[in-house]
Amino acid sequence: MASRSFKASRSNLSSNSDMPDSNNKPPIPPTVTFGRRTSSGRYISYSRDDLDSELGSGDYMNYTVHIPPTPDNQPMDPSVSQKVEEQYVSNSLFTGGFNSVTRAHLMDKVIESETNHPQMAGAKGSSCAIPGCDAKVMSDERGEDILPCECDFKICRDCYADAVKAGGGICPGCKELYKITDLDEVAADNNARPPLPLPLPKVLSKNERRLSLMKSTKSVLMRSQTGDFDHNRWLFETKGTYGYGNAIWPKEGGFGNDKEDEVVDRTELLNKPWRPLTRKLKIPAAVLSPYRLLIFVRMVVLALFLAWRINHPNTDAMWLWGMSIVCEIWFAFSWLLDQLPKFCPINRSTDLNVLKEKFETPSPNNPTGKSDLPGIDIFVSTADPDKEPPLVTANTILSILATDYPVEKLACYVSDDGGALLTFEAMAEAASFANIWVPFCRKHAIEPRNPESYFSLKRDPYKNKVLPDFVKDRRRVKREYDEFKVRINGLPESIRRRSDAYHAREEIKAMKLQRENREDEPVEGVKIPKATWMADGTHWPGTWLTASPEHSKGDHAGIIQVMLKPPSDEPLHGADDDARLIDLTDVDIRLPMLVYVSREKRPGYDHNKKAGAMNALVRASAIMSNGPKNTSEENRSLRMGDSDDEEMNLSLLPKRFGNSTFLIDSIPVAEFQGRPLADHPAVKNGRPPGALTIPRELLDASTVAEAISVISCWYEDKTEWGERVGWIYGSVTEDVVTGYRMHNRGWKSVYCVTKRDAFRGSAPINLTDRLHQVLRWATGSVEIFFSRNNALLASSRMKFLQRIAYLNVGIYPFTSIFLIVYCFLPALSLFSGQFIVQNLNVSFLTYLLAITLTLCMLAILEIKWSGIELEEWWRNEQFWLIGGTSAHLAAVLQGLLKNTEHA
Repeated sequence: MASRSFKASRSNLSSNSDMPDSNNKPPIPPTVTFGRRTSSGRYISYSRDDLDSELGSGDYMNYTVHIPPTPDNQPMDPSVSQKVEEQYVSNSLFTGGFNSVTRAHLMDKVIESETNHPQMAGAKGSSCAIPGCDAKVMSDERGEDILPCECDFKICRDCYADAVKAGGGICPGCKELYKITDLDEVAADNNARPPLPLPLPKVLSKNERRLSLMKSTKSVLMRSQTGDFDHNRWLFETKGTYGYGNAIWPKEGGFGNDKEDEVVDRTELLNKPWRPLTRKLKIPAAVLSPYRLLIFVRMVVLALFLAWRINHPNTDAMWLWGMSIVCEIWFAFSWLLDQLPKFCPINRSTDLNVLKEKFETPSPNNPTGKSDLPGIDIFVSTADPDKEPPLVTANTILSILATDYPVEKLACYVSDDGGALLTFEAMAEAASFANIWVPFCRKHAIEPRNPESYFSLKRDPYKNKVLPDFVKDRRRVKREYDEFKVRINGLPESIRRRSDAYHAREEIKAMKLQRENREDEPVEGVKIPKATWMADGTHWPGTWLTASPEHSKGDHAGIIQVMLKPPSDEPLHGADDDARLIDLTDVDIRLPMLVYVSREKRPGYDHNKKAGAMNALVRASAIMSNGPKNTSEENRSLRMGDSDDEEMNLSLLPKRFGNSTFLIDSIPVAEFQGRPLADHPAVKNGRPPGALTIPRELLDASTVAEAISVISCWYEDKTEWGERVGWIYGSVTEDVVTGYRMHNRGWKSVYCVTKRDAFRGSAPINLTDRLHQVLRWATGSVEIFFSRNNALLASSRMKFLQRIAYLNVGIYPFTSIFLIVYCFLPALSLFSGQFIVQNLNVSFLTYLLAITLTLCMLAILEIKWSGIELEEWWRNEQFWLIGGTSAHLAAVLQGLLKNTEHA
């Protein structure tokens, strides 16, 4: 094969005879075309068959042609084409799944109201004024229209390119020549920033683009199903990083010992002024010593009381005495299991100033001060909009989008396991309102960042606010939030009316078609499935209001919609001429990435409830953004700090329901494929500054199509998902089982109580719903006790107190049996005329008094530490008795029956 390089300014190269004298200028001989240039700028040589058909000659020579860029030959910048693809992806609804082709539905309208943020799907934009063209007008990074002619004729990128090349550079509107024909100069002439890269003039049309996408994504889908897709190569597609902002890839790709795996010299890390990000806070002795003393005194009193009870039986009613002593021994044992883990409390404090200083301060390696913090993905799960109000979910999304964290490294994934259009449009409305709420929070340092919580505060909202326009801004944002709530609350009725209108139109069309076909024959009633329609006038691919085949809660396609596409790496500040409600000059208006995900469900495939939904989110986020699952900046400090325990992998934060605090029992999954990331020396020993300042790769259609395939119902077949990888299946309390499995394998965690609540939620206030929730938790605990996840069978890696805590989680529902029996003892005493003791002497009454006093004193100390009111503690004790005599007992019976069936 001959390989030659040519310098040319034309995309079609010609092989001519010897160059004649320029003065004679003979006729140009016939040219031979060796190849063509693609729309991306790459040159493709013709095949032999192509040459033979064109030349009619058997002579053939294969050329490899490399064309250097010249003023007339400018291939498309790969980054430009990627941004074009990302803009297309952010406006498309991707669907697909088992035995179906992955499709991308281009949505010009996501919700009824207008959207104006350039990152949001379906953002408003003018349409091309050329007849027959429905493309969007060229726009810049802020979403503003770019008008190349002074007559302000609206034209899209493709039509503009055709007008310049084929139309002689004449404006179709005013019929005058364009003064500027370069798009970058057009954008500058419009006093705008560099425009959003749009497709080249010869890109496919909208329909062709959809068809080509379906073909390409189908091959990707099949490649994933057949196992040809190299997941390891994809996960580590860059040499310097693991995904986007996690760890650094070891030298020479080795996974050997620590010396081989080490990324940088340890001395380089040790010589850096590395101030600690976290430190342990010892509980003051004045507080902890009385608590320990009371626990010890109560343990001694309980031991003496039980010894006294055993030595003084009631011989007249041994059956009554026996039942009471067994119950009392169990109560003492249960209380001991509950108190032992609290005997050595430890708290931790984080220093966010040090975090910002280490990872967001300009340095010689990072002169612009670009954030070096890792990227994080935050998961929000919902299943039923009737039980979980969309307004509450929307407020949660808004608080996440306004998180004080680098915008380009934050991503939020919303899992809608019910596939409801109501949740989809509520998330779209939240993304639209975030356009004003998030910059408002940044401008005025708003806390809390949940709109409902902020506007419901009883304290003075103007305290410590120094900007003169805060009052005006707050009033306008409050009005916008009130309108936002009205739109959210009106979505169910809006969707119903829209669906009814479209359904009536479809029925009329069907009847008209039937009349045309049957002519004079009587027309029978036409039955058309009542579909649920989206705002753009197409069928919703998820669950319909009236369940139909392939459109019900347990049978619908997988759906992914990028509500807010990934932001740019550089800040995007508001301008003076922005048509906004508040002045956002010098305020970053970028929004974090927001993705709506509804995994595929089909009959015959076990969807594994919440655990399956979370595993689907893990896989989708690993493909689309690949950040560790985390929740707060203080949590990040715990995992990035030089803790005393270099093997600390997880951090637990308390969640608060109303004003009551409970220990969090949901541990995020941190194990994926291959060796655990936390075992890598770069994670255990730190990393050099600047390792995570690389820009995020842009989304393209094939990436989202691959994400569709991993949320399909068939993906987990014959894999270890749910058994050893991800959230563990087989229990209704999948979070506890997952945490136990991880701790049992040696993963370690820390507990931190932050100044602000890390998690806030609303517990059910209806007794029936609350008891149903307690029944579910207790049933999961009984399942854990009768499974191989019992703490008694834990490995030696589990610490003693940790083993005790997990044993208490699995054993507490059985207290209901003894509680029920003990509650019946007074009635049995009345019927029999006997009591649990033979005589009420001073010793018995003294023990009861000591036990009651120590219990009350311990409760007072715990109330003081947790910051709750005495009334709330008393209500909690009351509900413990209600749940213990009802839901817990039902859970034990269900667990015993289920275990008997399996046996």
